[in-house]
Amino acid sequence: MRCVSERFDFTGDELAPAYRAAVDAIEAGDLVVLPTDTVYGLAADAFKSDAVQRLLDAKGRGRDMPPPVLISVVESLDALATDIPDAGRKLCETFWPGPLTVICHAQGSLMWDLGETQGTVALRVPDHENTRELLSRTGPLAVSSANKSGRPAAMDVYDAEEQLGDAVAVYLDGGEVTGGEPSTIVDITTETPRVVRLGALSLAQLREVVPEVAAADDPVEAVADDVKPAETVAADKPADDAKPAEDKPADEKPVESAADAVPAAEKPAGTVSDEKPTETAVEASKQDEKPVNPDVRPAD
Repeated sequence: MRCVSERFDFTGDELAPAYRAAVDAIEAGDLVVLPTDTVYGLAADAFKSDAVQRLLDAKGRGRDMPPPVLISVVESLDALATDIPDAGRKLCETFWPGPLTVICHAQGSLMWDLGETQGTVALRVPDHENTRELLSRTGPLAVSSANKSGRPAAMDVYDAEEQLGDAVAVYLDGGEVTGGEPSTIVDITTETPRVVRLGALSLAQLREVVPEVAAADDPVEAVADDVKPAETVAADKPADDAKPAEDKPADEKPVESAADAVPAAEKPAGTVSDEKPTETAVEASKQDEKPVNPDVRPAD
């Protein structure tokens, strides 16, 4: 953990010092806070396992909540993911750069350790020009929302600094982000894309491009800040990642709050009847019950 953090202006035309400091920090395995089109993100080199662990430690979360990965261009999709269905590719080509995170099968040859991913990776191209330029210089970055797990995602660099302190080497000040809502997360590990978390993109918007996009089994109002990998989510079914009170998506609500990401979500309390339910009602209730993951992974 570093003793001193540095903050750089990440607006205007004089960005050379900010890029240089951020690239140096990433190459050294340190953490960087950067703005995205949704919320501020906490970034680490996706190919340095110790840096990714440092990111998880800074947020206060475990390896069961691996961070999403931000990339600079849609063309990088095939370098990091495999077996991408046509429908999933169409969503990426339409909504990237933008608030869409996709869960894909990760390329098996990649030498990285993002946590317990179960062979998947969550990818996004952020709609933030300066951050995409930084990504073109650093390569893919593991990025989760810039907040402690369970707290709202930072909307400006000062909130991120207050939460994360000297765990971060470089803070890039891009002003207050205007998005605020985490990315929508879609699982494209099968032929039919399926919503894992609704965020800045609505189901209707997704279906305008790919009509067969399936809705989440148990949509809720809140989104958590990061989302679990597809296989982990499937294991929890019939529930998907919930949308917490933040970013959380992440993207990380709120959501994230991550969350990348992705990250806590709160399950709405139900009303309790004074009457004793019949056996038939009890059985129906059991069938309709869906567990809600309290802390989902973006992204962001």
